[in-house]
Parts: sequence; C-alpha cells; structure tokens
Amino acid sequence: MNRREEILDIVSKVVALPSCVGKASSLLENNVEDFAKLARIIEHDPGLTANLLKMVNASAIARRHPIQTTRDALCWLEAPDILQFVISTGLAPTYVRTIDGYDQSPGMYLQQSVAVAIAACKLGKALGVSFPAYTYTAALLAGVGKLVLGTYVKVDMHRLMSKVLEENLPFDKAEDAVLGINHAEIGEFLLKRWGLPPEITDVVRYHLRPDDYAGESLVLDLVHVGNLLAKLIGVGLGADGLNYDLSTNSIERLGVTPEIADRVSAEVVTELGGLWDLFVECVDRVCVL
Repeated sequence: MNRREEILDIVSKVVALPSCVGKASSLLENNVEDFAKLARIIEHDPGLTANLLKMVNASAIARRHPIQTTRDALCWLEAPDILQFVISTGLAPTYVRTIDGYDQSPGMYLQQSVAVAIAACKLGKALGVSFPAYTYTAALLAGVGKLVLGTYVKVDMHRLMSKVLEENLPFDKAEDAVLGINHAEIGEFLLKRWGLPPEITDVVRYHLRPDDYAGESLVLDLVHVGNLLAKLIGVGLGADGLNYDLSTNSIERLGVTPEIADRVSAEVVTELGGLWDLFVECVDRVCVL
C-alpha cells in the first residue's frame, strides 16, 4: 500500500456527518419537500433544533412573531437554505479542532471557511451574477480535506514546505509530491462518502485548480477567487499561507477588477466582524453549534 492508498484508507474511516444531518441532506438532495419528515429528523436533535430556532428568530419579521417549533421554522426557509443550515451546523464542532499539521489553532479553520463562503457570495453579488444558493455551502466545505489531513494523518510539514520553498511549488502540488494526493482531492473523496451531491464535491475537488475542471462552473470560479480573497484578508492562515496558484481564466471569466476585489474584501471583513462572537463561542467546548 503506497502513501496515497494509506491516506485514503484512513479517510474512509473518518467519522461521518451526524446521522440526522445526513438524513436531512438526503431528503433535500432528492427534492423531497416533505417538511414533516425533515422536521421529525431535526426536532429530535437538540443542537439542530436550538440553532434552527435561533437562526429564524434572528430575522426582523420573525422577532415580531417568534417561531417556536421546528416545523414553523422550516416554513420560513427555502430548501437550499436548509441544506446550508444542516451541513454548517453538523460540521461546526469539527471545524473548531486544532489542525496540528497545518499549524491552525482551534476556531481558525472555522473562520477561514466562513470567510471563503462569505467572499464567494459577496463576489457574486458585486459582479451582478445569478449564482446558486449552494455556493455558500460549497465554499464552506472547500478546504475540508485540509482538516482531515491535519487531524487524522501525520503530515511531515517540513518536507511539504521544503517542496514549496526550494522547488517553488504551490502548496497543493507539494502535497501531491510528498503525499501522493492533495487536500482538495481528499475533501472530494470524503464528501462523496458522506453522500453530498456532485455540484458541491466537484467544487471542493477543483477549487484550487479550476483550469483542470472539464467545462466551466460559475460556482467553482466564485469559490476559487473567494478563497484567494479570504487568504489575502489574512483570516485563518496556516502553514500553507498564500502558496497557491491563481487561475487568471477564473478572473477573466468573472470579470473581477481590482476595485471589485477591494470592495468585496472590505465587505467580508465587515461581515466577519459581526460574527466574531460566534467564533468565540465555537472554541468553547460547551458550544452547541
């Protein structure tokens, strides 16, 4: 068994999403708008229920008429919003672990993932393009392979960084050279095993190398550039830092100008500032997110 096969064998044993999250996602992926079944799944999970009610009651309209049940809360949301909710809520406790191999402290990976998701959506709005609702979820999950590598696989970061610095390789290609696989491919492998749809797993696989994707994908371009903007802002940078290639094709397809990039970056920083209390809560072990 070579190093790549060893890593995939380890990843195949990584604990799956909480079963209730998987079931809820499956209902939504199949466009089965059976809110009674969905409510039955969510209302039996205290964490999901608490966060769902917290989210819908945070809206101005709902505050005038407080939502008290899971079924009423689901009626306020569209299906993509619910998918985003169940995946985000199911993964949050995992995202706040320390990633030893990648030198990221608890909570930093969550901040980075949220920054990429916000940046991708803000960029789409700034460009005036109509992008699918799953863009946020795909961006949030884009770097999940790094989490898996840093948590479950002993990564020789010295060898990786030697490849980056001495051979001028992008970090993901250094992973290929040392590990036989990169974290984007591992993320795709894991999420496919969890049963997430290809619209999301394709973005995770190619978000660092959109030019390798067969065809064009607006979501992929938004996540690729959103990932760059998040790194330039400096949120959650680990040992890999800024050592990734930028696709000029993605920039040209989207029509991103320096002015748009600056405006979106400023908006991301502002929105992240409003979420700081959430990040602080999440590094606390009693957080139920």
